[in-house]
Amino acid sequence: MMRTLALLLLALTVPLQAQLVETTFNGKKVQGTVIDGDTIPWVFLDEILVMDKPTFTDVEARKRYLLLRRRVLKVYPYAKAAGERLDSLNMQLAREKSARKRAKYTRHYQKFLEERFEAELRKLTRSEGQILCKLVYRETDQTVFKLIRQYRNWLTAVGWSVTGSWYDINIRKEYDPKGDDEDALIERILLRSFALGELKERVPLDVNGKPQPRR
Repeated sequence: MMRTLALLLLALTVPLQAQLVETTFNGKKVQGTVIDGDTIPWVFLDEILVMDKPTFTDVEARKRYLLLRRRVLKVYPYAKAAGERLDSLNMQLAREKSARKRAKYTRHYQKFLEERFEAELRKLTRSEGQILCKLVYRETDQTVFKLIRQYRNWLTAVGWSVTGSWYDINIRKEYDPKGDDEDALIERILLRSFALGELKERVPLDVNGKPQPRR
């Protein structure tokens, strides 16, 4: 749709006396326009995301934003890893018929949750831990509680929920950038960081390994 619109806009801007021709650009055949004897190729550029810089009403607001940004950049890689491992597990389970091998793949994810994810979660501050829980939901469409319950066991999930509550961390919390002001700011920080190359965004995959849109 965007390409069709671009062609339409380009056609509307070409002078009536211009001649449409086929030419080459970087070794590829493309459409071009001859204007006053010069052949101008039509080249489609990659889409870019333009994010405006955040503005602040006072020094404290700027400090809070920078602190939130530092926390988001710190914990996003953990959430991304959880999403990538879950995508990999779902692909393996989709093509494997053997119950024994399916159980083996699931145990690998259980081990990841225990040795990598849960271990790292213990090292984070309360604020970092809560942000991580939100971003895990962003990357997996599941709360941390549901992940632990499904791939470890219910008792472990309840234990983590109780322990988290002691530190004011809710592992059942979802991510809602459309309805929660802090989540909206986190999403804005992420999008800007992706655009600037500070973070690499995870590409969600379906069970066939093909990219799929975020929900």
